[in-house]
Amino acid sequence: METELRASWTLDLGTGRGADAVLDDLLLRHREPHRRYHTLAHVAHVLRALRGLLAEVPVPDPVAVRLGGWFHDAVYEPASTTNEADSAALAERVLPGAGVGPDRVEAVARLVLATATHEPAADDEAVLVDADLGVLAADPSGYSAYTEQVWAEYAHIDDETWRERRARFLEGFLARPQIFFTPPARHLEARARANLTAELCRVQDG
Repeated sequence: METELRASWTLDLGTGRGADAVLDDLLLRHREPHRRYHTLAHVAHVLRALRGLLAEVPVPDPVAVRLGGWFHDAVYEPASTTNEADSAALAERVLPGAGVGPDRVEAVARLVLATATHEPAADDEAVLVDADLGVLAADPSGYSAYTEQVWAEYAHIDDETWRERRARFLEGFLARPQIFFTPPARHLEARARANLTAELCRVQDG
């Protein structure tokens, strides 16, 4: 997996001391011991999904979208409510040292912030949001693994509080008129809603 990720990074930013240092830091961050779902495997999944979506959805800067995939969970502390803002700030701080120009840095930060609400306001944001949420439409075993991994990241709270918060999360997504925004991801809508509904029933039943 790391070979795949390094190859993807190099295709977009090349090699060099600055780019290599940023990549190494991102790899370390996604190996933090408290992560169970928001790991390198999630980054790889998002980047693979982006390849497919970007092949069908034209955006101004595909590289910025892929960098958004790298950075959207770069800072991840389950107890924090500012992970996306902190991740965007990290991108703004380190990407210039990797040779990324100011317009692209600004775009990456905007894209990362869009993953806080998963309500995109532009086509490139929709691509990243759909890639990030693809797990909601996983097959039953994949969805079960996702929920178990996310729950493990919230081991610092008691089970009752977790169920209450998770139920609000699930109800919020189910109340949306749409979960996926790009045409090639629309076919995932029904499966995602089925997964979310089934999980909500389990959570409410305790």
